[in-house]
Amino acid sequence: MSWQRVVNTSLFLFLVFILQETAVARINFPFNGFSLYIATLMVLLSLEDRTGSLVFGFAGGMIIDLSPSASSPFGQWALVMTFIGYLFSVNRETIGDFVDRPVAFVIFVCLSSALAMLAFLIIGTLLGQANGGLMRNLSLILANSLWTFLFVPIFLPLIIRIRKMLLTNRERV
Repeated sequence: MSWQRVVNTSLFLFLVFILQETAVARINFPFNGFSLYIATLMVLLSLEDRTGSLVFGFAGGMIIDLSPSASSPFGQWALVMTFIGYLFSVNRETIGDFVDRPVAFVIFVCLSSALAMLAFLIIGTLLGQANGGLMRNLSLILANSLWTFLFVPIFLPLIIRIRKMLLTNRERV
């Protein structure tokens, strides 16, 4: 993996993060919110190879730690997304290629975003954070999974095309 690809993909993730913070976070979704950034990051992590899922998991987690509304310690999202990237990299053969099965791919993205949010809550609890009530957090995770299931099919082809454009010539071969 080249440094150019790491920089380009990180810039793409940063642009999605800015879109999330400026537009998507301002929309009042019924039953709680939707995180376009986490869904996009899960799509990118699932399409990467072993090294890419770890690198982009860490970079994506560092970007989400920049959120002005985050009250968590800096680096907690980086730890969670690196953990998710590690799970993807270890189970890469089991995950398979979801591009041929879009419904299974959307379900996988929904479940992985829910797992990331649940891991964030568990790590926050281990660090001594007060994360709110259990039912509130579970309803937030469930609502985010529902909105992810509904919205990911809309922008999934766009993310796959952008990822292909971000590959270097050597990686496209």
